[in-house]
Amino acid sequence: MAVKDYIRQRFFPHMWCPGCGHGIVLNGMIRAVEQLGISRNEIVMVSGIGCSSRISGYMDFHTLHTIHGRALAFATGVKLSKPELNVVVPMGDGDALSIGGNHFIHAARRNIDITAIVMNNRIYGMTGGQYSPLTGPGMMATTAPYTNIDQGFDIVELAKSAGATFVARTTTYHVQQMAELIREAILHEGFSVVEIMSQCPTYFGRKNKQGGAVEMMARMKEMTTPIGSKAKQENPALIERGIFVQVDKPEYCSEYDRIIEKAMGGE
Repeated sequence: MAVKDYIRQRFFPHMWCPGCGHGIVLNGMIRAVEQLGISRNEIVMVSGIGCSSRISGYMDFHTLHTIHGRALAFATGVKLSKPELNVVVPMGDGDALSIGGNHFIHAARRNIDITAIVMNNRIYGMTGGQYSPLTGPGMMATTAPYTNIDQGFDIVELAKSAGATFVARTTTYHVQQMAELIREAILHEGFSVVEIMSQCPTYFGRKNKQGGAVEMMARMKEMTTPIGSKAKQENPALIERGIFVQVDKPEYCSEYDRIIEKAMGGE
């Protein structure tokens, strides 16, 4: 059974709040890896700090639980030293795009073969509900008691602009699509970004009167639509989901190997 094969049962029950979307993401990752048939020894999972980063502790792969915002820096070192391994980096929206924003854009620019999974629940959940780079204007947070005025990032547009060669988006409601997108991202040779819109009923939901997990997931269903759908044409405010970018470009580790070969007189 995949669940028993890929999780560290001794660390359960997990520490996520009831209704948190991160457990659904863990489920999607397990399903993706099972479909790929990859050995546990062929995967390295690197995470930083935050609710989302706890995933690395629960999954029975080679794992690194590192420092806040620096997961992609550690992952880059792992990939360069062991390019044959599949490196997966689960991050939260703050971990990836606040303190980790610089690492995110440069990993995309280099097109290094790493799969970045950004769980976007629009809040810092572990540290008390502070607003994140994805919270968006008009939203409430413990550090924005009179509403947030910061504009939010669009993860897809940022990843595309920075040079990521695989960019996708889905939600915790769309569980089958999630597993498929994670699978495609791992298979892609280059920097892959999968944004997963996730619910945080404890902080974002309560602060913004969006109800519990069920109501928040229903909202994600209603506010998203497949790329290029008729619904999007009729309602431009809908958020598209699916694969936005999937192109082949020179991968960083392969190009680095060529430089070494050339320096050693291989050409």
